[in-house]
Amino acid sequence: MSKILKIRNVSDYSRWVGHTDRHPLISVIDYAELPPVRHSLNNYDVYGIFFHDEAEIDLDYGCGKYDYRKGTVICVAPGQIGGKEDNGEEVRLTGWALLFHPDLLRGTPLEKRIRSYSFFDYRVNEALHMTDEEHDIFVSLMRQMRDELANRPDELQDTILVGYIGLMLNFCQRFYNRQFLTRKLENSDILARFDTLLRDYYESGRQFELGLPGVQYCADHLCMSPNYFGDLIKRTTGDTAGNHIRQYVIRRAQDALAAGTGIAETADRLGFEYPQHFSRMFRKQTGLTPTEYVARFRKKATE
Repeated sequence: MSKILKIRNVSDYSRWVGHTDRHPLISVIDYAELPPVRHSLNNYDVYGIFFHDEAEIDLDYGCGKYDYRKGTVICVAPGQIGGKEDNGEEVRLTGWALLFHPDLLRGTPLEKRIRSYSFFDYRVNEALHMTDEEHDIFVSLMRQMRDELANRPDELQDTILVGYIGLMLNFCQRFYNRQFLTRKLENSDILARFDTLLRDYYESGRQFELGLPGVQYCADHLCMSPNYFGDLIKRTTGDTAGNHIRQYVIRRAQDALAAGTGIAETADRLGFEYPQHFSRMFRKQTGLTPTEYVARFRKKATE
C-alpha cells in the first residue's frame, strides 16, 4: 500500500522538506535554499503551485505518470493526490513552491473565482507550459511574496498576498489558454479518440449496463479531468462535449430507424431508460420526432 503524506496545512509540507514558514496559511519555498529532500506522495487539503528549474522527475498525478521538467507548472487543489512515493532516495531540487490554505481566501473575490480555474483539475498529459520569460516572472513573484512575508504582519498583508496569488493564477490561465492554440494536432487526435471511445461504448454493449455515455465517463477513459476535457472539445469543435455525445447518439438512432428498427427498440439499444426520453432528445437535435423522421426518410426512398 502506498505511503501518502497528508498535507492538511502548509506547515505539513514545509516540515517534510525542511522549510520554516512565516505565516500559518501560506508558504513560499525556494528549493535551492533547502537540503536534499525525500520524495513524497501527497494528499492535499491546500492549493499548490510547483515548478522546478532543472530536475526532471516522473510523478504520479491523476490517473497516470507526469513528466515534471523545466518549463512546466503543476497546480494542485484540495482533494487531489500527487507526487512520488518515498523510496528513501534524496534529491536536490531547484525551483519554487507556493502552497496556500483555502482559509486565506475567505471573504475575498478570489475565494469564488478560484473555482473557475480549470487547470486545478489537471491529470496526466495536461501540463502547463511556460516560456523562459514567464518562468522569470514567476520567480520574481515568488520572491516578492517571500519578501512580503518577511515584513511585520499588518492588516493589509493578507490582502497583498492574495493579490499576488491571483496574479499567478491569471498567468497560469494564460498558459492554459495558449495550449489549445499550440496543440491543434494533438487536440484533433483527442477528438478522434473521443469518437472511437463512443463507438466502442456501444459496440461493447456498455449502454445496457450504464445507459447513455456521459462526459465524466469519456473524460475518465481519455485520462483527463472533466473540466479540461470539456474545454478542449469546446475549443476544438465549437460545441460542448455533452452535445457532441448527443449528436453521436442521434446519428446512431437515425441509422437504426432508417434500417427499419422500431422507436422503442432503438431507444433501448441506445441506452435510454424510456422511449419518450429518446423522442425528446431526437426532436431537440433534429427538429423532427422519430416518427416524422421515419416518414420523411421513407418518402425520399420512394421518390
